[in-house]
Amino acid sequence: MRLNRREAITLALAALPCAGCAAAQKLGPATAGESAQATVPGSQSPSSEPASPSISSSASPSSVALPLAGKVVGIDPGHNGGNFADPGFINQLIWNGREQETCDTTGTQTDSGYTEALFNFHVASHLRDDLVAAGATVVMTRKTNNGVGPCVNHRAEIINAARADVAIDIHADGGPSWGRGFTVLEPVADGPNDKVIRDSIRFGASVRDALLKYSSMPQSDYYGQDGVVFRNDLAGLNLTTVPKVLVECGNMPNSTDAALLASRSFQREIAGAFTTAIISFLTGQS
Repeated sequence: MRLNRREAITLALAALPCAGCAAAQKLGPATAGESAQATVPGSQSPSSEPASPSISSSASPSSVALPLAGKVVGIDPGHNGGNFADPGFINQLIWNGREQETCDTTGTQTDSGYTEALFNFHVASHLRDDLVAAGATVVMTRKTNNGVGPCVNHRAEIINAARADVAIDIHADGGPSWGRGFTVLEPVADGPNDKVIRDSIRFGASVRDALLKYSSMPQSDYYGQDGVVFRNDLAGLNLTTVPKVLVECGNMPNSTDAALLASRSFQREIAGAFTTAIISFLTGQS
């Protein structure tokens, strides 16, 4: 039987020293008293979403007792809802650490038109709330789902500049309609990311294990091996200087996966699995 979001995270907290137990009572949407918003300067196209990321941090007096107190987590919700409206911007070429690629893409969508960009943003928002409740400072590369960009290289720069302790790129795949499941994408050493490859692999293992235990999405039966694939052609992984993975949370062209991906209950479920993996990784439990 699959555990729900709160049960999964509470189990992760229960495995920690008692100093982290207070977070079990705090998990849930962040309130105005629990989080603060700030911006980090950046540059962007006039038609695009402001490059300043969303930063949330716990302001609770009891934050010292929380498992992620003092930790910084980067979240990159892939694509953006406004990318469809500005092909000139998202099709510009950027350097991804090995070669040129486009600034971004529109992302994929289900047969009914539910977009990957919206899925990514919903999961990221639930994840942010869970992490703030666990004491973390959270940096998001975009604050809404109606902007354009930022470009994929700038997303990496935002998270690197924040010196995140770990980061996750949230996506959904556009694979063959017969294929199902999630895939964890791992970086390949290329210079900028050399020092974080080992930790990224360890974090990826935590993510895979948490998804198998706490989500209703199976590992991919069409992409990678045992739910994992190594990629050397993605700016977010090539340019990272912090431990990071990219997760294709399911396959949107598949009708079974699509029904899950469009469900807010599943989006909360998968955010809970990510929270469990991040707590496990950052507290040395994995």
